[in-house]
Amino acid sequence: MGVMILPLLISLFVEIFSAVPKEYRDASLSLGATKWQTSKHVIIRKTLPGIIAAVILSVSRALGETIAVLMVCGNVPLIPHSILESCYPLPALIANNYGEMLSVPLYESALMLAAFLLFIVVFIFNASSRAVIYRIVHSR
Repeated sequence: MGVMILPLLISLFVEIFSAVPKEYRDASLSLGATKWQTSKHVIIRKTLPGIIAAVILSVSRALGETIAVLMVCGNVPLIPHSILESCYPLPALIANNYGEMLSVPLYESALMLAAFLLFIVVFIFNASSRAVIYRIVHSR
């Protein structure tokens, strides 16, 4: 899953770092700072909310991935007793069972509840990330 979100992270980081005006870099370098000091104290400080947002966006995308979760988690419909055991996450439950429900109303309702719970988890994750970003931006 980590390798899957790397391209999204890299493209977002490139966009974020290219949005920093060249004048900031030039001003820092003209005051005698090294390139490392400029990167650390000017560029990273300026782009920190964007970096946090990119990481959270990538992680939330990984939470909702269905096929990758199906292949990685083991696809065993048992409650795991350890964090290293196979599991059956909500995207896998929905993907495996939606085509086989045979129009049973309670079964369809249960799958819709699972989809709603997955939506709530991703929504809470994104809302908390927005709150963190808002706090970082407005604390300066």
